[in-house]
Amino acid sequence: MKKVDGTRWCAAVLPLLLGACSLTPPLKTPVVPAADTYKEAGPWTQAQPQDRLARDSWWTLYDNAELDELEKRLIAGNPTLAAALANYAAARALSDQARAGLFPTLAVGAGAGRARESLNDPLRGPTAPTYYNDDTLGGSASYELDLWGRIRNEVAVGEANAGAAAADLENARLSLIAQLADDYVQLRSLDHDSAILDATVSAYTRALSITRERHDAGIAPGLDVSQAQTQLETARSQAAQTLAQRALMEHAIAALLGVSASAFSIKPGIVAIKLPQIPTGVPSTLLERRPDIAAAQRRMIAANANIGVARAAFFPSLTLGAQGGVQSGGFANLLSAPSSFWAIGVNSMLTVFDAGRRRAQVAQARAEFDASAANYRGTVVSAFQQVEDSLATLNHYHDAAVEEKAAVDAAQRTLDLSMALYVKGATDYLTVVTSQTAVLQTQLEALNLDTLQLRASVDLIRALGGGWEDSATAQATGPMNPRQPG
Repeated sequence: MKKVDGTRWCAAVLPLLLGACSLTPPLKTPVVPAADTYKEAGPWTQAQPQDRLARDSWWTLYDNAELDELEKRLIAGNPTLAAALANYAAARALSDQARAGLFPTLAVGAGAGRARESLNDPLRGPTAPTYYNDDTLGGSASYELDLWGRIRNEVAVGEANAGAAAADLENARLSLIAQLADDYVQLRSLDHDSAILDATVSAYTRALSITRERHDAGIAPGLDVSQAQTQLETARSQAAQTLAQRALMEHAIAALLGVSASAFSIKPGIVAIKLPQIPTGVPSTLLERRPDIAAAQRRMIAANANIGVARAAFFPSLTLGAQGGVQSGGFANLLSAPSSFWAIGVNSMLTVFDAGRRRAQVAQARAEFDASAANYRGTVVSAFQQVEDSLATLNHYHDAAVEEKAAVDAAQRTLDLSMALYVKGATDYLTVVTSQTAVLQTQLEALNLDTLQLRASVDLIRALGGGWEDSATAQATGPMNPRQPG
């Protein structure tokens, strides 16, 4: 084989390397209709993928030690979160596999054998041995020149998909943490419901005792006793239904923690949960932290790079190869100079006819990009809606809660007055029953509005990507001056 001048060879290949190009089209991010400010409160801007901004333990805003501990257990033991972590590890490994294509492939090998040559071999020489050893020690190297950017685009696809998987992991974490906070708020609300109903049962029991005493004295008709008994049994039924709902919520929390519902319990009790105070001006950058938006954009980047991969198939591939080593009929002279061999060369391959397969692959890649772009736009629009929904819920439920608490006070005064009049014989028991029903309904509705505000605050934190302010805002402005929603 003719000896190759390394300098001349490099001079011939270098222009090809320098002329390598990419066939990926420029990324066109969909234009999302955006207003200048939130409709409900606070300024906002079009979302960008800044999900790597640090997130604090936002659930501590609720100032509940038990919730803090449950969230830590969820992060450590939730099976869905573990699966998302494994998916991210797999995507990262695929990205590393694609990146390996940027480097040469090296291989070494060794072989030892004994062979018998056919005596009837037409090319057999008169002095050729019939039996001989064949011992080989060598290596090879190959490297594909990325002239059209196929490998680099495959790397870009892998990195974008790995980034999307990382965002999916963060989104799963955010969603699960928010779900646990929401379930815990509901469970403690049911405990409060149970306390109200237990107190109501006690009050109705006393009212039934009064009606029976009046009936036994011949003052009240049997109808009063029946109405009082109906109120009491209805309240007991509501209390039992509330306990059933609480059990289901407790089981849901156990599943989030990744433990058996049979071995998990939360002690009932009236527990204070602080309603987080929302900053006066919610920073517009918070919406940029949503991991689902980042995942959607990175999948769009991956789909765009895939177009470049598909288009590169229309151009020839060029691979540099080299191999060398020693080969001998025995180990004694295996490492001697006459036993050496080597080869070096360039291979090129170009498909000239495939019945339109490559063209279809490019069309598929473009269609997949269009789909990913539409999904990105839908994710952003949905994010805006979720923030607006949560802000509206907080604002209007706050106002409703103020009014409902006034209704509770008025209903209680009405009940006290109607019971006093009934004891004096100045009104019938139906008036008392109506007043009792009004008190219970307003108490439960007031508690429900408080719960809805807490749940809306969880939804708002989730809609904003977790937390209230990024590190840059915190350093620039210091602690923000909060206010109650509404």
